[in-house]
Amino acid sequence: MAAAADSASDQNPKDAERHVLTAESDADFSEEDYDEDGEEEYEEEEELDGPAAAAAERERMQSVLRRLSSDPVGIRVHDVIIKGNTKTQDELIEAEVAELLRAAPTVQDLLRAASVATARLHDLDIFDAVKITLDAGPPELPGTTNVVIEVVEVANPLTGTAGVYSKPEARSWSLEGSLKLKNLFGYGDIWDASGSFGWDQTTEVGVGVCLPRFKSIPTPLMARASLSSQDWLKFSSYKERLLGLSFGLLSTRNHDLSYNLAWRTLTDPSRVSSEAIRRQLGHNLLSALKYTYKIDKRDSHLRPTKGYAFQSTSQVGGLWNSKGLRYFRQEFDVRGAVPLGFYSAALNVGVGAGVILPLAGGFMNSTSSVPERFYLGDIQRRWNPWPRIPYCWKPCETVGG
Repeated sequence: MAAAADSASDQNPKDAERHVLTAESDADFSEEDYDEDGEEEYEEEEELDGPAAAAAERERMQSVLRRLSSDPVGIRVHDVIIKGNTKTQDELIEAEVAELLRAAPTVQDLLRAASVATARLHDLDIFDAVKITLDAGPPELPGTTNVVIEVVEVANPLTGTAGVYSKPEARSWSLEGSLKLKNLFGYGDIWDASGSFGWDQTTEVGVGVCLPRFKSIPTPLMARASLSSQDWLKFSSYKERLLGLSFGLLSTRNHDLSYNLAWRTLTDPSRVSSEAIRRQLGHNLLSALKYTYKIDKRDSHLRPTKGYAFQSTSQVGGLWNSKGLRYFRQEFDVRGAVPLGFYSAALNVGVGAGVILPLAGGFMNSTSSVPERFYLGDIQRRWNPWPRIPYCWKPCETVGG
């Protein structure tokens, strides 16, 4: 975390007690000290030059550090000043960190809050650098500070990624890519365009947008439109085409809530499908509400060497009844990594389980929709509107490693 402090030499001699604090734990503090009653002590000092002045400055700084390390020092945030944001709206930055900073009652708490605020602003993925400085408040308001937030916006708002992924259990490969345009309108918005091409299986294109905050809504908002085509002739003698919209309604560290709406078309060009498949051919409207609860205590998402992860996904489909597509789907996924004690090697294990129940009268004798069923080898047949390459960090933090 970048941080800096203004030197005392740049200040007016009459304001010798004005101080600068930074968000770093080992930052340089000011000449201002507090007595036991929380009031400032002012002492008349002779002006020193050269090495003597530097030595006196170091002694004052060390005295303040000793004071802060021994007892809490009360402080109140007078103002939050934002600099460097040529495109980003002030209200976005204030909504992310202002309340956190103003709630700190002591200098020590304020430094910790500044570290958390810096991490929050970095997580928006629209700043190359963030620096938080604690400056002295107005002279007529002793015991106050002004928090100065300086940001450097990304130099290149357009980024892209690409990769080739394999599914050994399905004997398939896919080429996937994504483009992201960051902070187009200054609200931290991230626009995404992604594409996926799978050999003999799946093709998908999609566009989406993510807003980390909108007005007073504290949770990220997401929307995405996608068009996908999946060829399951080798497995179940049908093809599937989906045109869908997805909306992320709630996203926190442990909870996600989304709504999916899609126009689905099932066809059988080979005309060799079973009677159960033929009954579901044609057009239908798929609507589903999905809730995900997740915990991830692993040391890495890509190559974990210790820890565990758990994810529970509950989905209710067929909110708008269409051809018996009403169903309840529950999935559990548990993964763990056990260190082996040599060369950073680890044993990774995972267990998944799920159940799908048709929501209809006499459900014990009803059949579920073919594309929504579970399959041996975890062949991903059901619709997943969010791309493998995430376009918004917060809602796409998944259990998968």
